[in-house]
Amino acid sequence: MAKSRTQFICQNCGTVHARWAGKCDGCGEWNTLIEEGTSSGIGSGPQTGRKARAGRAVTLTTLSGEIEDAPRIITGIGELDRATGGGFVRGSALLVGGDPGIGKSTLLTQAAAALASRGHRIVYVSGEEAVAQIRLRAQRLGVAETPVELAAETNVEDILATISDGKRPDLVILDSIQTLWTDMADSAPGTVTQVRAAAQAMIRYAKSKGAAIVLVGHVTKEGQIAGPRVVEHMVDGVLYFEGEGGHHYRILRTVKNRFGPTDEIGVFEMGDKGLREVPNPSELFLGERSEKAPGAAVFAGMEGTRPVLVEIQALVAPSPLGTPRRAVVGWDSARLSMVLAVLEAHCGVRFAQHDVYLNIAGGYRISEPAADLAVAAALVSSLTGLALPADCVYFGEISLSGAVRPVAHAGSRLKEAEKLGFTQAAMPPGNEEPSGAMASRVFRPESLADLVARIAGSASS
Repeated sequence: MAKSRTQFICQNCGTVHARWAGKCDGCGEWNTLIEEGTSSGIGSGPQTGRKARAGRAVTLTTLSGEIEDAPRIITGIGELDRATGGGFVRGSALLVGGDPGIGKSTLLTQAAAALASRGHRIVYVSGEEAVAQIRLRAQRLGVAETPVELAAETNVEDILATISDGKRPDLVILDSIQTLWTDMADSAPGTVTQVRAAAQAMIRYAKSKGAAIVLVGHVTKEGQIAGPRVVEHMVDGVLYFEGEGGHHYRILRTVKNRFGPTDEIGVFEMGDKGLREVPNPSELFLGERSEKAPGAAVFAGMEGTRPVLVEIQALVAPSPLGTPRRAVVGWDSARLSMVLAVLEAHCGVRFAQHDVYLNIAGGYRISEPAADLAVAAALVSSLTGLALPADCVYFGEISLSGAVRPVAHAGSRLKEAEKLGFTQAAMPPGNEEPSGAMASRVFRPESLADLVARIAGSASS
């Protein structure tokens, strides 16, 4: 029998230490090392005293051959199916993360009810809520009559024995992975060893039996899924459920997907009857727009294959401080510093004595560099006090030399803008010529200075 020994494992990154230390050598976090005993080799190196078995030869094949599409379970919830790439894949494991109270359990309850009503066997196992609490939620959502099988259990062996009894389930939902524990590990639930061992056992069941597994994960204050990052590498897909407390909408964002695209989003609106799909999120983000206020520019962005129009708001005000403030909500602060530097160096627009506040309306988050042109237009508009045209959209990447560089999917961006009533656009000169009514009202600045000159020239015209 292997001798039991003690290790100290970082709860943030999973690095194993021989002795306790205040700071983890792997990720640099403080006070994250927890003492965990092991006798099974989980989280440690190879065991000694055991003879390695002889390996068996596996069959090698070629890259060419027949390709079969992954068998999927379509939920009928369009935004959820879009984010997952067309539905849950049989035999796959999916990790869903999000802030507490954001709506993860609500979304999965609605998905479970939709699939159960179509004849699929759905098992919902909760480690944090009692069965009565789940029933109350189902009554509020109006899905209490659907044949979803419920259980409140945290032991992995008991869960596997339960779902193995009878017909194979099509989908198993485990809420949450941090509450599960297995007899194969000696540490407490929620520790790195337990989370890794429990996830590995459930994924092994999914691969061998062909059932889809959905694991719910808590997130840290930094917005990342709590526990070891190795769980994200073990699963086939990772989804983040995002949203702001002051807004009704929620965004399901794909971070990893082995069976589909990784840049799709699903948009929902939270109501008293649960989550409602938002098929046209542009109308949601532009619903309360002030068309005559300076410092507001409409950005035509892309989320996967879906164009999304969102308002970018900027406020430039004289600063009473020696070091002006730079505050950003929903965008990269380093990207804002770069745009400000290009405006000062190549356009002569000075922000050294001004505070700069940038906000993406509706709590939406933008990650693509195509928003540079819209951000610059909003900053110049706020500094000069000149409102931008209400029927104009902006997109384009700005280089350090001040040139406006082309971006992808310009046609889809313009088509979405035209559908929502916009008649003009400011876009890079390198993109293809637009078609339709907007073709005659497109401004193509060669450099950022051309855009600044056009905004400043609107005051005299």
